[in-house]
Order: sequence, then C-alpha cells, then structure tokens
Amino acid sequence: MEKAIRTIKKITRQTHKIDASGQILGRLASQIVGILIGKNKSIFQRHMDLGDFVVIANAAKIKTTGKKMQQKKYFHFSGYPGGLKTKKMADVFAKNPGETLKRAVWNMLPKNKLRSEAIKRLIIKN
Repeated sequence: MEKAIRTIKKITRQTHKIDASGQILGRLASQIVGILIGKNKSIFQRHMDLGDFVVIANAAKIKTTGKKMQQKKYFHFSGYPGGLKTKKMADVFAKNPGETLKRAVWNMLPKNKLRSEAIKRLIIKN
C-alpha cells in the first residue's frame, strides 16, 4: 500500500528576475506572491514552504492606476492610545519606491507562519 503523502527531501529554489518598469503595482505584486509561495510548481502544497527567490529591478518605475498615490494611506498603530500613524503612498514611494511593492506583496501573502519566511526571499532593487 502506497503512502498518500508525498515527502519532499530537498527543495531546489530558483531565482526569478522581474523588470518592474512600466508594470502596475497590484498586478505585479500578485504575480510575485504566486512565485514566493510556490504556486508555479507542480508539487505545491499549502502547508509547505516551496517558493522561489524573486529579484525585482527598476522598482522606481512602477505605475499605479487612478489617484492611489495621493489618496491611499498606510497605517501603523503602536498599541498605545493616540498611537495611530498614517503615511500617504506618495510619501512612502518618494522615500523608498520598493517599500510600496513590499507592502503590497506582504498584504497579499497568506496570513500564516510561512509569510515571514516568504517575504525574506523578495529582493527589491530600485
């Protein structure tokens, strides 16, 4: 009788290089998430960390649609009363363009214990 569960002895991680110039932020982020969690592999299993490395070039040339740069806000709460801080997307993009992409990918990754390991495999170059 064969076991129903496949065991994976060694995970080989590839490196995917993506040029972000002219691409839309959300569409690019969803493409990156699929690679980071390993959905592009035939041995994909939700509970296993099978994703690859992703290197992003030209993060400063990412496009956004609509008025997101002026209207979208990022929130951070310290946990103390009055500790809610907001930043506009335009301010974050001006300081570090890769941070907006990283935040988009972070929020699209599944909210489980594998998320922090997957985001470590994302390398962004401006």
